Amino acid sequence: MVGAEGAIGLYARGGGHQLVDIEHCQVLAPAIVNVVDYIRAMLRDQASALGKLGVQEQDGAIRAIDVREVIDEVGAPPKLLVTLVVSRDVDLEPCKRAAEALVSHVPEVAGVSVNFHDGQSPQVLGNKSTHLLGATSLFDLLGRTKHLATFGSFAQAHRGQALAIHNAVFEHLKQLGRLSELRVLDLYGGSGAFALALAAEGATVKLIESFAPAVEQARLAATKLKLTISTECADTADALKLAIARNEKHDAIIVNPPRRGVSPFAREAIAQLSPQSIIYVSCNPDTLARDLDHFTRLGYAAASIKPFDMIPLTEEVETLAILRKAQVPPPRTIHEDEDILVIEKAAYEPAVGSASTPLSLTSRVRSIPGMSEAICVTRVDLATSGLVVFVKRPDLLDAWTKALDSESARRIYIAVVRGITPQKGAITRELRDGSRVHAARTRYRRLAVSSGHSVLRVIPEQERQHQLRRHLAAVGHTVLGDERYGHAPTNRYFEEKNGLDRLFLHCVRVEFEHVRRGQKLIVEAPLPGELRGVLERTSGAGTLKFLESKNALGHGGSSSLPPTPDELHDRGSALDVSATPTIIDSRRSSPEAAGDGRASVIYTPPDADDKKVD
Repeated sequence: MVGAEGAIGLYARGGGHQLVDIEHCQVLAPAIVNVVDYIRAMLRDQASALGKLGVQEQDGAIRAIDVREVIDEVGAPPKLLVTLVVSRDVDLEPCKRAAEALVSHVPEVAGVSVNFHDGQSPQVLGNKSTHLLGATSLFDLLGRTKHLATFGSFAQAHRGQALAIHNAVFEHLKQLGRLSELRVLDLYGGSGAFALALAAEGATVKLIESFAPAVEQARLAATKLKLTISTECADTADALKLAIARNEKHDAIIVNPPRRGVSPFAREAIAQLSPQSIIYVSCNPDTLARDLDHFTRLGYAAASIKPFDMIPLTEEVETLAILRKAQVPPPRTIHEDEDILVIEKAAYEPAVGSASTPLSLTSRVRSIPGMSEAICVTRVDLATSGLVVFVKRPDLLDAWTKALDSESARRIYIAVVRGITPQKGAITRELRDGSRVHAARTRYRRLAVSSGHSVLRVIPEQERQHQLRRHLAAVGHTVLGDERYGHAPTNRYFEEKNGLDRLFLHCVRVEFEHVRRGQKLIVEAPLPGELRGVLERTSGAGTLKFLESKNALGHGGSSSLPPTPDELHDRGSALDVSATPTIIDSRRSSPEAAGDGRASVIYTPPDADDKKVD
């Protein structure tokens, strides 16, 4: 990145775009250090072409530079492809003069290009480039074969580790059969580092990549190397939909995504293609963990995970995960009694299956021994996580549906919404469902502010379709990650920078009267790891600690209040319920757990002012 006064380096931790100059970085190749030093000097010289052009902090044009080292043979001297990342409305004449100066003063520079940044995108490189001078592409030895490197195309930072990853991938593929007989799909394939190496071994390879210049270089390299590969320039999810429609068969699928990981729809499509193995190369442990969790529910479990130290002296570690077909695990049960199960649902898992989505939360619940007749009573949106209630038998459905729809029952959600809301409020707004109009009211309280956005506790008084999302959008505070009602640029930013590929909406708590016992049950499911990670990346650990200190993120268990005293129920507890009621942690009601033979109080109802909201 390029900053004020000719600084060139990386952004510091914690956001804010504070740039740290890396003038004496010890891990950069010497040739790259030379060209970056020269560009830095040009930016600081007001009389030079780049100095006149200006930098981004001064409302100028230079946003970043991309320098690609190219080595076509072992021991050969390096060559460099330099890309100047500029604003779309920049005058190209200073850029051309700067390119001439670079080629003249730094012998390693073989070509210069300019890339136009999309001002609305969090990505550094835009999707349009213009060649200025020198070579347009060069053969580069990366991994097990050569491929054509071009301006802005992806490459692993460490050649030795890239070769180690290639070797590990090939060793796994050999376990599936002869390489010359394998059919391999290479997703996020770049300019063909994997695809060309596999084609050289005789494998049938299809490469999918959304960056058009990289796809073109893969095609050109295959032609020059006399190799056969199939290429497709398309969004990964869109290309996979077509592959499913064409009933394509692949023995293995290689997935090498950017830091944001694989999209939920692409993950589902990969599983539908039913390869023997999924080979996942990841540069981000957070999104890798999120994606592996989803793949597990789609029938693929990690057989091995191996790290590769890709950039020495930094925390950047590349990870190779090998996924194989496996039995889908049962869901996590938060509460179970003689009538019901309260299950923790993950995002992008339908509560009830269909012909197109046979895998569902219901199918996983019915895989539990003795639960073959279980029926879902409550539901949440597909991209929402949290608590879902099931009855164990069909004859219980009517009674429990009434109990969970009653005024005494409620569901509480944690949401992060765009912008800063009032401290608390209620949204009363009718919602249309086809030709019908329903009354609806939603209450909320702001719990914290995270990087300019609000963490809310939200309670719908009814359960209309998309009620929370529609109500919050109506008052200008859309839920982050909401593709239907949300703010697309904000969603894109949070996906690119923070790995948020879903709604930031989680049903953290359900409360209802037990049909058989007359007790009020309270069940909680803690905030999922991927959402906790987003909060931590946007505002640090402090926000999480604060919310946990307020018991706002769920404790992952069930509690109960005694039944209301009447002719059928005694007080159900030795505690004096004439005072302010307390909620008893049923998991710690034994003398061994509580320590003194008494139950442990885990929650006291809020004061009268809080009761207006929750």
